[in-house]
Amino acid sequence: MKLSGKAKLSYALGAVGKDMVYMLSASYVLYYFQDLLGVSAMAMGVILLVARVFDAFNDPLMGVIVAKTKTRWGKFRPWLLIGTLTNAVVLFLMFAAPPTMDAKGLVAYAAVAYILWGVTYTMMDIPYWSMIPAFTEGGKERENLTTLARTSAGVGSAIITIVTMLLVPRLGEMFGGQGAKGIEIVGFKYFALIVAILFILFTVLTCINVKEKSTAEMKTVSVKQMFKALLQNDQAMTVTITIVLINCAIYITSNLVIYFFKYDFGTTGWNDAYVLFNMFGGAIQVLSMMLFYPLLRKKFSSLQIFYICLGMAIAGYAVLLGLAFTNMSVVYLLFVPAFFIFAANGMLTVITTVFLANTVDYGQLKNGRRDESVIFSMQTFVVKLASGVAALVASICLSINKLQAGTEVSEADKLVDWSLGVSAASKAGLRMTMTIIPIIGLFIALFWFRKRFILTDQKMSEINTQLENKTEE
Repeated sequence: MKLSGKAKLSYALGAVGKDMVYMLSASYVLYYFQDLLGVSAMAMGVILLVARVFDAFNDPLMGVIVAKTKTRWGKFRPWLLIGTLTNAVVLFLMFAAPPTMDAKGLVAYAAVAYILWGVTYTMMDIPYWSMIPAFTEGGKERENLTTLARTSAGVGSAIITIVTMLLVPRLGEMFGGQGAKGIEIVGFKYFALIVAILFILFTVLTCINVKEKSTAEMKTVSVKQMFKALLQNDQAMTVTITIVLINCAIYITSNLVIYFFKYDFGTTGWNDAYVLFNMFGGAIQVLSMMLFYPLLRKKFSSLQIFYICLGMAIAGYAVLLGLAFTNMSVVYLLFVPAFFIFAANGMLTVITTVFLANTVDYGQLKNGRRDESVIFSMQTFVVKLASGVAALVASICLSINKLQAGTEVSEADKLVDWSLGVSAASKAGLRMTMTIIPIIGLFIALFWFRKRFILTDQKMSEINTQLENKTEE
């Protein structure tokens, strides 16, 4: 029985809300605490990375809990709803830190809030993606739903990319923020509240309209057995490590791009230029998933598109590196590398999720077990690990290059040009971090994946046939 249009739409909306929340945290929590509230860059970097190390234990454990869950509503939807409600509350609190706290209090607040955010996000994210193999029958249906979900997730990310710094200043002024920083602090608080409410509404629709069509029994395992099972699924490990490397490259840039526009691009128009850049990039990312990927899929295999996308991303960063040696004062010039990077990122998010879903079938054939929750818990962990590593790299860059509000020039001068007081060496260091490190990471991902990945379209067809034959037996 094919999935209904209502089920597909509801599942897609869940992805929109989920990735709106994730992108808000991944792209702006460092900026919010470090640049606006004054927490040191290194302290934030350590907090974000330690939280991800904590997830190394929390995420797989959540995968096991989901696998063991049995309720009248299924094993996935209860955790999807619980995780969403708690994560929405924590998201709001994370961006509602009392600005009157002293430095130590803010560090403690940031640490507790961010760790709780990671825990509650895991409670929702693992069951969301684990539902794909559980209520699809494999093949085109699974790939199409995965494409829809990842496209919708990209839409959610793009929405945050486009509207955050468009709405934050306006909300800050509307709700009484005072001064340049005060307006942004208040704006982030109410923007996070809006995102949290939308997140809850979209997830409720998902839980109501999406039901597990296939109730494949999964053998529950201990954490030790689970890690063993993951190590035995070499293709799952190959894909997850590739996801880490790709996302590290992307998140380093997304963490630092706002600092580039504020302290390097400078002038009173920095926010307008930043919003314009993000609007272009967000639109390209959505188009790449909704239009470019389906068009390429008609002529190329998923594996070929993957290599095309990696080449596009590397080319985009190379162009950006070249522009680093120019004035880079015209935002439209940045649209050239932005096109390649955002388009590649959009399609890669779809393709890597398809690859990961396919490793479930591969693992079933190889190990005799369908470990949906286990494998997708690894995806959740590695994506958050990538954001933590990227945040640490970004924090080191900010600390070395002394990029933080309120330290070099007066607030009045910054209203004229935020880049005042930032040395040429600091700007160069920021530009190099945004380009060279991502290029290195993408090349490592290319070589790693090319050497180890074997799940071509033909191979997956053979695996599905073997699984069908075993089922008939």
